[in-house]
Amino acid sequence: MSRTIIDVYALQTVPPSNLNRDDTGSPKTAIYGGVRRARVSSQAWKRAIRLAFGDLLDGSQLGERTKRVGESLAGRIKSIDPSLSDEEASALATEAFTASGLAKAEKRKAEAKDVESGYLLFLSHRQLDNIAAAVVEAHRAGTSIDQKQFKALANTDHSVDIAMFGRMVADMTDINVDAACQVSHAISVHAVDNEFDYFTAVDDRKANADETGAGMIGNVEFNSSTLYRYATVDVDALHDTLGDGAATRSAVEAFVTAFVRSMPTGKQNTFAHRTLPDAVMVRVRDSQPINLVGAFETAVRESDSTGRVARAAKALADHTRAVESAYGERPVASWITHVGDQTAVLADLGKDVSFDELVPAVGEQVGSALGQPA
Repeated sequence: MSRTIIDVYALQTVPPSNLNRDDTGSPKTAIYGGVRRARVSSQAWKRAIRLAFGDLLDGSQLGERTKRVGESLAGRIKSIDPSLSDEEASALATEAFTASGLAKAEKRKAEAKDVESGYLLFLSHRQLDNIAAAVVEAHRAGTSIDQKQFKALANTDHSVDIAMFGRMVADMTDINVDAACQVSHAISVHAVDNEFDYFTAVDDRKANADETGAGMIGNVEFNSSTLYRYATVDVDALHDTLGDGAATRSAVEAFVTAFVRSMPTGKQNTFAHRTLPDAVMVRVRDSQPINLVGAFETAVRESDSTGRVARAAKALADHTRAVESAYGERPVASWITHVGDQTAVLADLGKDVSFDELVPAVGEQVGSALGQPA
């Protein structure tokens, strides 16, 4: 059966930065091809993408991931029925959430205010609104919602971010949502050694020239790198969850935009590291996702005449052709957005367009695959 898979690839250079820290504060790394690479975890970049969705999609198309579900639900209950006091709204939210079976054990008592879940719970804004409306309706009728009703309301009207990134609820597995999107860990195309920035800060109120020394000193670890990034979206799975062709198309367009333009904010005020990719390649496939990271199994090295970006672009172009030729893969469609001559070698792999042209072109392809009119 034919599928519609959107593979998104990017080469992106970042200056000295610490985008994604480990438990010691060091930039995350990984060994690949026998050498240490800079690494940005998929979780870090997925959060950046989810935050970017806020500027690209209407709030009703999104959700929130929080333990403080009772607080969110109580606010919605109060907005539906302003005659309720804050305490009454909180009590109703607690009652409904406790009935769901998802309340944190020590906060299951009816008198508990703003009950919490035992872990981060991902619900769409529409799901929370629907649950709140059902709670108010039941309250007015002198009843309350039960677990079955809660589950039904939590398993319809999924948001784009839930459909894209999935939802796992250990205590209620029948409302789990399989992710339609996968994001790989970004890794540098070259070997990396972390460095240290020794910094000092001067106390502005040290007016006496005899008072020498800094007010604060410390070290910040960092690296700089050209990253290979990859993500894939299963359009059919996304459509199954969202249940609407137009919503699926806008979700894919928002994802491609957010993937390319987002950036994790770790130490951003320290390093001002925000860049845009040197090159973006989007390939629509009807077979399976294909991560082309093998292009960089041998670490890229710069020369006196050619930098890492140019060599990475050539490695990616060569590997793409080799893999697709060896396995008989023929993309349904492909687009390339590249910056300058360094990445021009990729232009032969698809239609050479600006990013403002690429996004709607991908959306049109998705719409066509779903049988929507052009």
